[in-house]
Amino acid sequence: MKTKYIDLIDQTFDFPQKEFFLEDDHLMFHGIDLMKLVEKYGTPLKFNYLPQISNNIERCKGWFRDAMNAIGYTGTYNYSYCTKSSHFAFVMDEVLKNNVNLETSSSYDLDIIEHLLNEGKISAEQTVICNGFKQDRYVEKIAELLERKAVKVIPVVDNLTELERLTSLTKCDVSIGVRIASEEDPKFEFYTSRLGVRYRDIVPFYKDQIKGNKQVKLKMLHFFINTGIQDNAYYWNELTKSLRAYGQLKQICPELDSLNIGGGFPIKKSLAFDYDYEYMVQEIMIQVKNVCKEFGIPEPNIYTEFGSFTVGESGGAIFKVLDQKQQHDREKWNMIDSSFMTNLPDTWAINQRFIMLPLNRWSDVYERVLLGGLTCDSDDYYNSEQHSNAIYLPKFDPEKPLYLGFFNTGAYQENIGGYGGLKHCLIPEPQHILIKRNEEGKMVTEVFSKEQSSDQYLKLLGYKKR
Repeated sequence: MKTKYIDLIDQTFDFPQKEFFLEDDHLMFHGIDLMKLVEKYGTPLKFNYLPQISNNIERCKGWFRDAMNAIGYTGTYNYSYCTKSSHFAFVMDEVLKNNVNLETSSSYDLDIIEHLLNEGKISAEQTVICNGFKQDRYVEKIAELLERKAVKVIPVVDNLTELERLTSLTKCDVSIGVRIASEEDPKFEFYTSRLGVRYRDIVPFYKDQIKGNKQVKLKMLHFFINTGIQDNAYYWNELTKSLRAYGQLKQICPELDSLNIGGGFPIKKSLAFDYDYEYMVQEIMIQVKNVCKEFGIPEPNIYTEFGSFTVGESGGAIFKVLDQKQQHDREKWNMIDSSFMTNLPDTWAINQRFIMLPLNRWSDVYERVLLGGLTCDSDDYYNSEQHSNAIYLPKFDPEKPLYLGFFNTGAYQENIGGYGGLKHCLIPEPQHILIKRNEEGKMVTEVFSKEQSSDQYLKLLGYKKR
């Protein structure tokens, strides 16, 4: 009878895999003995395997290069890193080894861009694509970056008022993009994305604010799907609509030459993960080429903005099982030495599942368990895997410590979890005031804390000394 944990994995998955295999009953990750990290640093522990960032970038470039060569595509391919996935300096240093562009989401992103320019880490050959709804400071920082003329800048219009505000702040020529407000997945609570410009407003916007304006050129149409690039009817339908919008716009806008197919590739969240990247890239490029042929227009330069795909598979977290609690007849709770809510917040916020594997004791008998975090919140738990509605782990033994690894957690978890005071998209913590009444009953206010500054963020992210 096969009751060992390794037997369970062998009969459930194709194992070992390229990045996961066993050596002396220890889990290896890209050839690294994770138990040695535990012995050296203890737990809880987070890590980033930086070579995987470059590996994924180069893999993706290869897929697009091969697809374009196969069909005789004449446009160029431009890989961009979506910085909101992880803003850390060590991530950016690895990303920029691969000659890629950067996509930003807020004004504090542009403070990072300025720092990278000052350090000589990005050059005039690279492009900074400025996405997102733009508050005044963001527009001002874009104008400053345009005036500096040290890097190519493409502000992507998300709101019809943004262009006028930008051109009022600079005399420089401006090459812009327009983001399409795509329809959301039918399972969403709303119909159309809050981001971007409606299909029916794009051509009037071009005619009213861009055509005949010698300062502004419309160079890019930006298409984004929140659920990512998936082989389903929803994705292909939205892509086709956007390609036709590009064709119609190109016929009246000769300067338009780039299509940004935003929306990321999925990453491996289970040992059973199966996604044909090469097929998807080739199908996308065939569709782009066919629509261009139909409209009689040149094939556009292709931009992608991959965030999670770039950095997600580089990250991991390691926890120790502290104890086991028997709750009811069938519920065994393994308590870890950390919190899912604070350190892997996507498991709580959007029910995300990561690859979870023990680091040791693979030859031991397994049991069904639930995993609980240290906080007193009832939602601080992890109770299922992508492939099943249960978690199976080596049987708890107080004399034999068990260590668990969560893998491919490198995107978003630190920002959303509030690492050191970080926030998603680097949106700053607002000013906080206290309201009191004095002895006469008159209202009195005082500032408890000011709005977070970009310098505070840059220090947290490793760009400046703390």
